Amino acid sequence: MNRSLAEHYRDILVGVGENPEREGLRDTPERAAKAMQYLCNGYTMSLEEVINGALFESLNDEMVIVRDIELYSLCEHHLLPFTGKAHVAYIPTGRVLGLSKVARVVDIFARRLQIQENLTKQIAETIQLITDAAGVAVVIEAKHMCMMMRGVEKQNSVMTTSVMLGAFRESPATRHEFLQLIGRLG
Repeated sequence: MNRSLAEHYRDILVGVGENPEREGLRDTPERAAKAMQYLCNGYTMSLEEVINGALFESLNDEMVIVRDIELYSLCEHHLLPFTGKAHVAYIPTGRVLGLSKVARVVDIFARRLQIQENLTKQIAETIQLITDAAGVAVVIEAKHMCMMMRGVEKQNSVMTTSVMLGAFRESPATRHEFLQLIGRLG
């Protein structure tokens, strides 16, 4: 039997001791189902549709950085949000990616059930695949509601993850330049 997402949310309300028929909750299962579908719409996004041909020839072979890309995701362990920002850099080898497409790549993977470590790696590997860059670097800084609202309840903790590929991994000077430009070095 294939039950709708809204029916499952109704069961959750009952499971936590609520009455899904009370006025404030009557439409909650449908609203929650729509919200969850939106928050997880990365599963329905196609990389080809998102990039949509926005890869352009360029003689630039210097670092390209998009900083402070807001991201919103759901922890796959508790289904609670984590929010933060991604910093993405790549070194082109003849082609550059349209600026908004970098943010859209972040969204494709952030809008799935995730752990931050995997999210960082998926973004880096996808930018590498799309651009065939000499190197890709991704740093994500995020606050996790599963750590803030439950468990250890640490309100000010920030998790930072990074993935360095190609020139960013091989060259300490390139990595240092990236980290300095995103403000992570003094």
